Amino acid sequence: MFSKVAARLHGETNPLYKIRDEILAAGGKVVDLTSGNVTEHGIQFPQPLLEEILTKAARRARVYRPDSFGQKTAREAVARYFEAQGVAIPADQVLLTPGTSLSYWYAFKLLADEGDEILSPRPSYPLFDYIAALSGVKLIPYRLVERRQWAIDLENLENSISNRTRALVLISPHNPTGRVTTADELEALADLAARHDLAIISDEVFSEFLITRAALPRPAHGHAPLILTLNGFSKMFALPGIKFGWMGVTGERERVREALRALEMISDTFLPVNETVQAAAPDIFHEGRQFLAEYAAEMRRRWEITRGFLDQASGCSYHAPDGGFYITLKLERDEEAAAQALLRQTGVLAHPGYFYEIPPHHLVFSFALEPAQLRSILPCMLPIIG
Repeated sequence: MFSKVAARLHGETNPLYKIRDEILAAGGKVVDLTSGNVTEHGIQFPQPLLEEILTKAARRARVYRPDSFGQKTAREAVARYFEAQGVAIPADQVLLTPGTSLSYWYAFKLLADEGDEILSPRPSYPLFDYIAALSGVKLIPYRLVERRQWAIDLENLENSISNRTRALVLISPHNPTGRVTTADELEALADLAARHDLAIISDEVFSEFLITRAALPRPAHGHAPLILTLNGFSKMFALPGIKFGWMGVTGERERVREALRALEMISDTFLPVNETVQAAAPDIFHEGRQFLAEYAAEMRRRWEITRGFLDQASGCSYHAPDGGFYITLKLERDEEAAAQALLRQTGVLAHPGYFYEIPPHHLVFSFALEPAQLRSILPCMLPIIG
């Protein structure tokens, strides 16, 4: 009765999550140290301001006049955001989506036919595997090199290209390593994309949360044939439930024109972005600036708290993240055993590295928790992971 894709999307519960379920079923508590949902950790867009913005937006959106690309005022707000970041992407080269996950699906369907290949970094977030399966494309991994602070292995990337390769995914700041791709790396990627006629899908959802850098180097500045720049309100304004994202389309004029023509038809098929949210977007960008500045500063503070504890651990090492909400630790013991012991002994859920296809042995977790929780949990973790 069901498709092959449906069969691939169902699997056994991982042993780690079976332990979690056992603890919860027995009435115990589990602290999910893997969650980057900051709304669960004391960071929320100011509620009175959000209510005011949405009330005004609902009035503006009372007559339904959809636009396949998204309402012009919202796209203009995205274009102004890009301009403030030093990136020239006009409003008519912006497509609105209900979040970055669907932006990826649009991009995969735009660029690849059934069985075609898209290069994706390893380690990487597991979500892409499911989106690729739903899109009918094959993800081909390219390496990030841990001993080089998770830099892209450009030789490995180029050797991974075949006659079915259509695009490469770049995540910067990267999840879960926190690596920010350098300007030199971006130049090399643009050269590679031009030589092999590849598009670049640039995921910038953690772009506002830089730790070691003042500005984010972006592929949109480069000379690749086609660049699709993805972002949204989920991480940026701690508004995952708003479901507002965007795709900026840049590159060679004819490629951009063809991409926009196809994307218009894809989006028009669904018209998936809430009209009230689109009407609210300009005010969220404008009125939320102070909140965003405070939020980004708070995430840097939480990293410094986490770093202070990790630097006391003798049995693990790490490369400090350049941005984002996650840290990847290299362990001197078995990662699965460490993750299970951590969960059983302290009630803390962290992910072993193989969840992200990181060679053994590693542990991945978020430092997005509230400072008081970090100060309580991290000292209990260190004897186990160290």
